[in-house]
Amino acid sequence: MPRIPRLAVPAALTATALAVAMAPASPALAAGPAGAAALAANQASHLSAADLTWNEADVAAVTLTGTSATTTSSNVTVSGSTVTVNAAGTYRFTGSLTSGQIVVNSTGTGIVRLILNGVTVTGSTGAINVVAADEVLIHLQAGTTNRLTDGTASVDGAIASAADLSIAGTGSLVVTGNANDGINVKDGLVIAGGTITVTAPDDAVRGQDYVIVSGGSITATAGGDGLKSDNEEDSTRGYVAVTGGTVNVKATDDGLTGQTDAIVTGGSITATTTGKGIKAGVLTVISDGTVNVTATDDGLHSDANLTVDGGTTTVSSGDDGVHAETDVRIAGGTVNVTKSYEGVEGLKVYVTGGSVSATSTDDAFNASDPNYGEMQNSPNALISVTGGTVVASGGTDGLDSNGALTLAGGTVVVTGSATRGGGEGGLDSNGALTITGGTVISSGISATTSTLPSSGQGWVSITFSANQAAGTVVHLATTSGTQIASYQPTKAFRGVVFSSSQITRGTTYAVRTGGTVSGTAVGGGLYLGGSLSGTQVSTVVAGTR
Repeated sequence: MPRIPRLAVPAALTATALAVAMAPASPALAAGPAGAAALAANQASHLSAADLTWNEADVAAVTLTGTSATTTSSNVTVSGSTVTVNAAGTYRFTGSLTSGQIVVNSTGTGIVRLILNGVTVTGSTGAINVVAADEVLIHLQAGTTNRLTDGTASVDGAIASAADLSIAGTGSLVVTGNANDGINVKDGLVIAGGTITVTAPDDAVRGQDYVIVSGGSITATAGGDGLKSDNEEDSTRGYVAVTGGTVNVKATDDGLTGQTDAIVTGGSITATTTGKGIKAGVLTVISDGTVNVTATDDGLHSDANLTVDGGTTTVSSGDDGVHAETDVRIAGGTVNVTKSYEGVEGLKVYVTGGSVSATSTDDAFNASDPNYGEMQNSPNALISVTGGTVVASGGTDGLDSNGALTLAGGTVVVTGSATRGGGEGGLDSNGALTITGGTVISSGISATTSTLPSSGQGWVSITFSANQAAGTVVHLATTSGTQIASYQPTKAFRGVVFSSSQITRGTTYAVRTGGTVSGTAVGGGLYLGGSLSGTQVSTVVAGTR
């Protein structure tokens, strides 16, 4: 689906329309390649620049009077406390309705614009109900607060729409659902502006075909899901996309969930959930923006693939920080998993760029194949690092692959268990471990449980006679006194494995402890170069254990 374009502003617009037109601007244009590709593969947004412009002379006034309403428009009918808009056009609502409802029933073509200018509507079966329309825009007039509340007899939500719906403007909207959802749209929903607060016992914001947030500020509190799209019949629909604006979600179930995709190409998301933070059935992708997730279940989740190639993502999870049933691909941006059971997990995990840190009580990185036993070598499972920076601290293993473990570039700093060795270590693979490039350091009671490779880039393996306390500084230097690296792990360890282009197989190197770290900090307590420090405790020959 094409991203919402930057909007041109005709000179004849009123100040109000100008504010509307500018609201969803540049944040939607910051998407990285993966997000842009995901948007292009989905159903296009219904929102256009023309939807956000109108002539003030054409606006019809509707005044809500508590139990009824008045209007001079022939396209609006009033029956008791039910106010019905019957045709396309632009209507400005003021006042309040008690036990009433605004209904849109426009069977012709054209957009229906509802300008809310300080409106309060309380309806037993919903506050705004779109029965039929080509498309509806709810515009929140600047400087106003608007309140829409349904009753316990409501079926669909305080705002319910059978047509495509957009919300824009710079005013405020408070939506309170008392029965089911807060905002419930059977087609597509775009939120392009406004300060919107939604509370509901079930889903806070739902668009069956899609939910796109391109601007504004949303605070959603849900007994179910926060933002949700659930079209199960069309593979190009059922997605949630945040391209701009601010989203703050507290949900009993999932924070943002798409039947197909969950796409982030801009804006800011904060999600606190009992379920999953951001979840998709096909693809979860973060290409830009800021994402902060605190979840009892997975932080980021996909039933298929998950990609991060931009933005800044921070996750605290009671289960997996980042999880995909098939491929996890991190190609850019920053991912920081501060708490998890397993930090990053997929059948295949690829890191080609960006910066990833993961702290876990089990494996920091895990490539798991459910079709193979824990100790079997899966031909499908893989952890591959070819670029970027990986800092992984595992309660059991640092990098754990049920299949192959390939390190070919970038910087990898991993720590395994600080209390147990043997089958647990910094590097752990059931299949082959290969090191052909990059800078790698691993520590733990066992630095590696895998057989170190007999070819490829040089490495050294250091095993101390006793466990070393957390914070102990280890230096690797040439025997002539040139320091190569210094390392200060934050957990207890006995073994250290180091590999870089500076290590030559068959060459003897000096191992020193104590002193201070120095040189270029690359993350995870590893420094390259620097001044020689500490006391020499042993020597080690590269390529031998």
